Amino acid sequence: MVVDFQLKKVPELRVALVAWEGPYQESRIRREFESIARWLKERHVRSGRWVFSEAGERSFKVAIEVFRPIRGEGRIHVRTLSAGRVASIEFDPDLVSPRVIYHGLMDWLRWRRREHAIRSVGSYREVYSSNPWRDARAWAHTEVQVVVK
Repeated sequence: MVVDFQLKKVPELRVALVAWEGPYQESRIRREFESIARWLKERHVRSGRWVFSEAGERSFKVAIEVFRPIRGEGRIHVRTLSAGRVASIEFDPDLVSPRVIYHGLMDWLRWRRREHAIRSVGSYREVYSSNPWRDARAWAHTEVQVVVK
């Protein structure tokens, strides 16, 4: 498996989103993703990519792409993630440790900044084509994106 970093442009993404603060818990992340998926299914809304991001220290967001206008309810908000440039890498977490990927990506971005290829580095997000807990293909093609300017 070849793993390589790339700079690319991503289109804007309209998502149904839940945000919370607290300790990192994979069970909480999964539960929030599945609550959004259930909410979208009840409203007969076609969904797309699943996005997880750490908005700050102990602050998390999970989102699922939606393909038609819809209004949020309760804890679920509908937002648009803006288009822009990202540093991206796609990998299989069963073959390559995520620690290695994140460390390598941050090092690569540090060198891009020194070379003045990018000005700044923003937040990161993990993007899956569908539910990574139920779809082995989505898990095997985990994409990490870091917003850059």
